[in-house]
Amino acid sequence: MPPSWLTVYGRRHVLGLLGLGFSSGLPLALTGSTLQAWMSAEKVDIRLIGLFSLVGLPYTLKVVWAPLMDRFPAPWLGRRRGWILTTQILLGASFVMLGSLTPSRHLQIMGVLALLIAFCSASQDIVIDAYRAEVLPDADKGAGAAVSVVGYRLAMLTSGAMALILSDHVPWRTVYTAMGLIMAVCALWTFFCPEPAGFEASPPRPRTLKEAVWAPFVDYFARPGAVAMLAFIMVFKLSDALAGALTTPFLLDLGFTRTDVGTVNKAFGLGSTIVGTLAGGVAVNRLGIARSLWVSAFLQAFSNLAFAGLATVGRNYPFMVGAVAVENLCGGMGTAAFLAFLMSLCNRRYTATQYALLSSFMAVSRVVAGAPTGYLAAALGWPWFYAVSVFGAVPGILLLPRFAPWQRPPAVDTR
Repeated sequence: MPPSWLTVYGRRHVLGLLGLGFSSGLPLALTGSTLQAWMSAEKVDIRLIGLFSLVGLPYTLKVVWAPLMDRFPAPWLGRRRGWILTTQILLGASFVMLGSLTPSRHLQIMGVLALLIAFCSASQDIVIDAYRAEVLPDADKGAGAAVSVVGYRLAMLTSGAMALILSDHVPWRTVYTAMGLIMAVCALWTFFCPEPAGFEASPPRPRTLKEAVWAPFVDYFARPGAVAMLAFIMVFKLSDALAGALTTPFLLDLGFTRTDVGTVNKAFGLGSTIVGTLAGGVAVNRLGIARSLWVSAFLQAFSNLAFAGLATVGRNYPFMVGAVAVENLCGGMGTAAFLAFLMSLCNRRYTATQYALLSSFMAVSRVVAGAPTGYLAAALGWPWFYAVSVFGAVPGILLLPRFAPWQRPPAVDTR
């Protein structure tokens, strides 16, 4: 009999990832949209506010120093949890320090501190991704990915929407101090998380810095089809990226109000994504990673037709709710299965570096695919744009038999 949802998600090594996912998602808005809102309230020049987007560069460059986190263990709490705890302490303290400044008087110092926060946050992401890949057996990788996504999304609501609401009632210093205290709770949660079993004994960590830097890439690219695998990683969620790039302007263009969009697409959509990711985690547990990829690939593709239907019907509130639910449910299922797949590709000896490499390729489709969508929507119109976006799934589906054959799971877990 297949395990129940409670059994799958009640395991300590799975449940622990909920708090780690939350910790991973908390810093992003505090150096992004929330910080921009604070600077806007202080009448900072919009050109300077725009420049602050550069503080996000560490998230795109984290593969550069990921080998250091494979090579050197933290001095306490185990190889992975020690680094997680260290970055959490630094982040919590930095939030409090950032809140003690004033944009109108300390803008340069705030820029440096925001960059430091982004660096620590990216470092935390490196080691949490590595920890997640190492602590989960294959059967639980989907569930672990799902709870991580749930925690991450809840954290973004906390440091985004909740922080903005708080700022209407208390000073910004209090808002950022509260976020620092929340990060302290996340640090306590890290003690609850188990260290990956038997990791120190086998396999050993890289012995030299040179090995830590070069060996992960040599190990990965020595595999048959390694380059084609990166192409598969880039295109698997292409249709999902195309559909999600213009959701807000699409709904507004149909005549829905900003309140409608905020309530349904953001709040209800988040709930649908959470349910979808949890369902995807259970699917991986029951079907395996390979078959879950097949199911989610087709669901992601054809869920775009819900938006095509909405574009044809026009401003219809129940139809919008249904379309948003379908799109986010299917996208969430695909995310859980795909993150489980990425984790299974990592050699445990170099998990931090290899996962940073793979996840950076995963982000390419989201960033690059969004660029031409405005031109496509203008040329085709909304119904045809979403209908055509279904074909974005074709490259990934064509590569599925090679990298995730239905009859057997891919033999890629290099523990």
